Amino acid sequence: MYDRILLPTDGEAGAEEATRHAVNLASACDATLHALYVVDEDVVGSYPGDEYVHEHEGAEAALEQVGEDALAAIEDAAASADIDVTTALRHGSPATAIVEYADEVDADLVVVGTKSRPGDYRQLLGSVTERVARLTERPVTIVKTELPVE
Repeated sequence: MYDRILLPTDGEAGAEEATRHAVNLASACDATLHALYVVDEDVVGSYPGDEYVHEHEGAEAALEQVGEDALAAIEDAAASADIDVTTALRHGSPATAIVEYADEVDADLVVVGTKSRPGDYRQLLGSVTERVARLTERPVTIVKTELPVE
């Protein structure tokens, strides 16, 4: 059914459930899992980085480290399930980069996580998940995660 499953990740709470779902699905389908982290260029470009002394300590490097850690966690989960995984770290607008990468690897399915957010938050900012679902021509599975009430 699926040969190539794309799992974009932001390394945050909603990604854990999506990772479990994608790994289980890839295992059941004997599919290759493609994991992707996108360094959001809007975040990098808007951050002044005043507290950093060296360029290599800036926001971009910090986000790249978050991405590398998130991709390593997916690699570990895939290895535990004995499935093939390919990882990639890209820079750009997350939704656009995800759709482009899905096309590049000819993904049969995109599995994305989402966190429950208040309606006002979604109206103001929207979500990468919603944009990916709107922009891609490929099937998308959205894995919802309820965040604890604070």
